[in-house]
Amino acid sequence: MKIQIINGPNLNLLGSREKAIYGDKSLMDLEEYLVSQNPKVSFSFFQSNIEGEIIEVIHDCIRNSSPLIINPGGYSHTSVAIHDALMAMKYPKIEVHISNIHQREHFRHHSLTAQACNGVIAGLGMEGYSLAVKALELLLSKSANSTI
Repeated sequence: MKIQIINGPNLNLLGSREKAIYGDKSLMDLEEYLVSQNPKVSFSFFQSNIEGEIIEVIHDCIRNSSPLIINPGGYSHTSVAIHDALMAMKYPKIEVHISNIHQREHFRHHSLTAQACNGVIAGLGMEGYSLAVKALELLLSKSANSTI
């Protein structure tokens, strides 16, 4: 199985940014951890601070029928365009947030992009990505066994 992982704005600063909220592990540490914990999964990792680039990778997922784990960062709360791209995807997609967005500033409590995803995992740190892999595996196995 191949899974696309998209990390949005400022996630390239993991490990140095607000360590009390995001921890001290870098984005590269996260990628290495996911690969080591999921040897049967092929990951494609992408990070951008640019909304249009994120949308292009979502479009690639549509063309390639790839399941997706996305942490849209601040775009979660503002991007109708990313929401619309996610809505066009037929394959499962899980939104992940390292912090618990519901314990933070009020403007972070609502995610536009989450409405277009099969599920959301928030507040479990980087382990949320591993749980998202398991969720995608479950969703894909259910759809493969479905008679619908």
